Amino acid sequence: MKQAPTTVTSRLFRSIVRFWFVVTFLSQLVFAYYVLMVYWRSIAARNWEHWNTVNSHFFVRSDRTGNLVFALHVFFAAIVTLLGPLQLVPQIRSRAPRIHRWCGRVYISTAILMGLSGLYLTWVRSAIGGLQMSIAITFNALIILTTAFFAIRYARARNFKLHQQWAVHLFVAMSGVWMFRVFFMLWMVIHQAPVGFDPDTFTGPFLTALAIGVYIFPQAIVAWYFSARQTYIRWITWGFTLFLLLTTLGIFVGTIGATLGMWLPRI
Repeated sequence: MKQAPTTVTSRLFRSIVRFWFVVTFLSQLVFAYYVLMVYWRSIAARNWEHWNTVNSHFFVRSDRTGNLVFALHVFFAAIVTLLGPLQLVPQIRSRAPRIHRWCGRVYISTAILMGLSGLYLTWVRSAIGGLQMSIAITFNALIILTTAFFAIRYARARNFKLHQQWAVHLFVAMSGVWMFRVFFMLWMVIHQAPVGFDPDTFTGPFLTALAIGVYIFPQAIVAWYFSARQTYIRWITWGFTLFLLLTTLGIFVGTIGATLGMWLPRI
């Protein structure tokens, strides 16, 4: 479909998309800093037990293989968190295509390794939150592997339109861990109490709904975005624009809550 002509609707749509990108990028930078300070710094200091200040089963003295996989997993997390948003910047793609291609290769390779290591940690180490969380994380890993495959496929076929779409799907899938923490803290900011879940077992209907909402549902949102960007039907574009604005405000508040209530206190 052809790009809709520039109107007030399309200008507002693009402005809100840029607003979402800036807020998301800054939030992920803070999250990457947290990962570096909590995990990488403890690895450099050979203080692996420090991981257990986040969760008591992240470091298991008797499980060297699991500890190594977890260390690589958080190593990958910092890489994709830093590189992911940059892959979506059109100025980099157009003015520095070689950098975009090489960063893309690193990003997709890391995403695949992260998806596989996530499956290992989920089913061998077991995920926090029980079976429902394990299933949601497994779906997220499968989505990561699938979207990475198609992003590579269409890049090699030089079908850059479809490559871009699958790359956005991959970016959103890779952002699931970050989104879970941000929207979890948004919920806590709103309620000021553990509503809808048991804080001891970290299970409950809210956490199940949140896992689906951040690991699986965003793929439909990406499809909605591309439909809204290309359509002439205003209510579709207006609906997505309003939804993205509210989501971005939620990310902003949730990031503040996560930074002050979760990330900075653990550094």
